[in-house]
Amino acid sequence: MITLYDFELSGSCYKVRMLLNILDVAYEKVTVDFINKEHKSPKYTQLNPFGEIPIFKDGDLLLRDAQAIMVYIARKYDTANYWYPNDAEAMGRINQWLSTGGNEVMSAAGARLVKILNYPLNLEALQARANATFTILNDHLAGRRFLELDHPTIGDIACFPYTAMAGEGGISLSPYPNILRWIDGMKQIPRFIPMPGIAALPAAA
Repeated sequence: MITLYDFELSGSCYKVRMLLNILDVAYEKVTVDFINKEHKSPKYTQLNPFGEIPIFKDGDLLLRDAQAIMVYIARKYDTANYWYPNDAEAMGRINQWLSTGGNEVMSAAGARLVKILNYPLNLEALQARANATFTILNDHLAGRRFLELDHPTIGDIACFPYTAMAGEGGISLSPYPNILRWIDGMKQIPRFIPMPGIAALPAAA
């Protein structure tokens, strides 16, 4: 049985929940009290010495980092070879965005922590770095539906949550029409699930 150590408001945990739901993979969810820093307690640093979530168990396998977890899920449970195709060029192109989702886009996550949880971080610097990232992302999405292939991949999921929730960090997405279009496209994926801060598209009349 798969176990996901999870916090509902974490975009990183949401990436994993979303992929598991898309692929219809059963799992048990263990809620971690992120606000009171339970993930920093010995109980959880035994599982992930970096004191971060998500943490993922599948049998005897223990993984940390949302991007690494998605690679594992896609390779093991995506029998259609759709979300992380087993092709050198596709994997290289997707990995670029896995890296971006775990690095540059996280500036928007940091700004969100300042705004909603009062973390003592440099808000202006985080917002500036996020806007620089979103400028690159918006330019890249010109003429594209998704980041690399002609369909969504785990690279898109990696970049999606904290981009979609940028407003919670005081960052407007209105200057980035290609990103807004891409966000709507991500919400149309079959078995898409929302989270607090990321609403589903309105149902068709």
